[in-house]
Amino acid sequence: MTEGRPDFPVEPWALTEIGLDHASLGVHESVFALANGHIGMRGSFEEGEPIVVPGTYLNGFFEERPLPYAEAGYGFPEQGQTVVNVTDGKLVRLLVGDTPLDLDYGEIVEHRRTLDLRRGVLRRVTEWRSPNGRTVKVTSTRLVSLRRRSIAAIEYSVECTDNRGDLYVALQSDLLANEPVDSGSESDDPRAAAALRRPLVNELAVGRGQRAVLVHRTRRSRLLMAAGMDHVVDVPDSATEDMEAGEDLARFTLAARLPQGSSLKLVKYLAYGWSSRRSAAALRDQVEGALATAKLAGFERLLREQKEVLDSHWALADVEIEGDDELQQAVRVGVFHVLQASLRAERQPVPAKGLTGPGYDGHTFWDTETYVLPVLTYIAPDAVRDALRWRHSTLDLARARASELGRQGAAFPWRTIRGEETSGYWPAGTAAFHINADIADAVVRYWHATGDDEFDRDFGTELLIETARLWASLGHFDAEDGFRIDGVTGPDEYTAVVDNNVYTNLMAQRNLREAARAVERQPDVAGRLQVTEEEVAYWHRAARLMRVPWDSRLGVHMQSEAFTHHEEWDFAGTPASHYPLLLHYPYFEIYRKQVVKQADLVMALHLRGDAFTHEEKVADFAYYEARTVRDSSLSAAQQAVVAAETGHLELAYDYWGEAALTDLQNLHGNAGHGLHIASLAGGWTVAVAGFGGMRDHDGRLLFAPRLPSRISRLRFRLAYQGRTVEVAIEKERTTYRLLDGEPLDVHHHGRRVTVDEAELTLDNPPAPEVEPVRQPPGASPRRRGNGRRD
Repeated sequence: MTEGRPDFPVEPWALTEIGLDHASLGVHESVFALANGHIGMRGSFEEGEPIVVPGTYLNGFFEERPLPYAEAGYGFPEQGQTVVNVTDGKLVRLLVGDTPLDLDYGEIVEHRRTLDLRRGVLRRVTEWRSPNGRTVKVTSTRLVSLRRRSIAAIEYSVECTDNRGDLYVALQSDLLANEPVDSGSESDDPRAAAALRRPLVNELAVGRGQRAVLVHRTRRSRLLMAAGMDHVVDVPDSATEDMEAGEDLARFTLAARLPQGSSLKLVKYLAYGWSSRRSAAALRDQVEGALATAKLAGFERLLREQKEVLDSHWALADVEIEGDDELQQAVRVGVFHVLQASLRAERQPVPAKGLTGPGYDGHTFWDTETYVLPVLTYIAPDAVRDALRWRHSTLDLARARASELGRQGAAFPWRTIRGEETSGYWPAGTAAFHINADIADAVVRYWHATGDDEFDRDFGTELLIETARLWASLGHFDAEDGFRIDGVTGPDEYTAVVDNNVYTNLMAQRNLREAARAVERQPDVAGRLQVTEEEVAYWHRAARLMRVPWDSRLGVHMQSEAFTHHEEWDFAGTPASHYPLLLHYPYFEIYRKQVVKQADLVMALHLRGDAFTHEEKVADFAYYEARTVRDSSLSAAQQAVVAAETGHLELAYDYWGEAALTDLQNLHGNAGHGLHIASLAGGWTVAVAGFGGMRDHDGRLLFAPRLPSRISRLRFRLAYQGRTVEVAIEKERTTYRLLDGEPLDVHHHGRRVTVDEAELTLDNPPAPEVEPVRQPPGASPRRRGNGRRD
């Protein structure tokens, strides 16, 4: 897939496409995607052409495929899982006379599409002159309901805008299954999706009046899904209607005569559902019931509901940025897509691409718990509860995986849709056991932020205990080095199967300690899981004696055992065209050099900042900054947070732009596969944890605000322990205000203060003086505007 770089006008609450940009069409389909966590629809045109990647997805709905190996090994997963492009209900084909509207033909008089971030809709206006000279104006409004989980809707109108008399048009409103999909994948790109040919088998097709339902099942995973459509028609003159329903296509056809200057309007209601247990008839009934209530409510009510839901979330989730309008837009787009990916997932995962494209086969990775849930914890905690309940629902699979690997507790999968391990590559996949500690970290953060004791009792404590058991059985005590965790891969996939990865060890340390605390809080759960005093004592000892490699010669932590003794990568001899390295060099060459794909030890400085002194953070950040090439979209946000903490404010600002604009400017060249939800979440994270300096270690909120030169004011809000706190940062001072709940103690640059209804304004100390840091040649973040780089 060759993808261009889009060019969106800068607007505070919208994203607009003006004209048709073929080079960026796939990217536009991703960024204009609408979703609610259950349904996802890429932003392709209603008419179906032109198109790059058609896509409609249901969270958790997948097909299995065999995973072949040149050389099989014990414990290798046998089945892969790939998200399915389900029945497409977006299609509303228009024929002007006998000519189909296709923006690749005829003449585009005007074309504009706008993603409205406050109303949660995609609006489109196109005026088009057909090859036969007739001109029509098409307007549409599309939504995927955030209130009604199974519902989407499209209002589509056609106006005759020429002066050549009556115009005959036909609309074909389709449900299309097994839509031909060319993902544009490059075979050597691990981000690409597997090709699925006709994955759906029809079980039921019903059409009557203006309504139709198609029910299909997948061939191998045996999952059932249903898609239904119904319509409301408003025509100015005579019209005919017809409905047909076959195995893979249901079509409602409306033919109408448009007198000069008149218009017709079609409202299309869509409903989707899937199940691994229910019958085809039951799914049909579910979809038809949802359609009936949505149609009764009407399109205008769906629009009002959508705005009400988003008004409620934006009141807490918005980040206000003064001084950089482009960044303001990008951060809001990012938060919008994070909300879309999660709000109605309801005990389903948050995939790495959300529901915006087929990249990574629709899999969920560790970045859900490490990048996305830390944002949602403070702006949409109910979505975090649901996501962690999904992890809990897969515990038996994780236990079975641990047992297969000869370990205790639970070994959660590196990549999955349903809960089974589907990574066919051990070094940079299954060996990344840190995902267990990442899940535990998200559990602890949610519990501290919400005080949700019911969750702690019913789900959280069990997750903490079983992940702690994994670490206790994976590591071992060494007489000289304490507790070691050997043969694992940390976040940096360019340094695989190593001993004592610092990030992994420190996150495991927190996991062990928090599991012990949970046992004290929930003795009944501990009793049910047969936790012994000896087991808890082992956790405490392992945490206390956890090995954290240190290079006394260089005065820095080793990312993993002996990392600082490896040969340096030849950055000067690496052409820019050879990034990402994994597509141009053998892993053997990468693994044995000091080159870092993405923030690893630097991320430990953020998430386990309580384990480092400030001086250690400064030295470690400088050392690893010079070796990190950012071949992953996950890196920039973490580097920004630590850059801000260590005083490199202008560098942090540049990284902030890279994280937030990853997809809007297609910086990694693959946004057409789907959005990078974790990187988009990073836009919020850099604002709050970077320039707000927010940390949440051990259930305490700490802030250390400082702004880069170009940003004059930054304001955000957090939900924490039943309170809503507003933080407004200016150059010299920060103002805290309690908007809801009881007074709350927080820390401002190390000083403990109480936030209540009265505004509390405190001075910001100046950033510490630091030596400039350097990046590998060609790996510096892009400079934006005229800000100074330290």
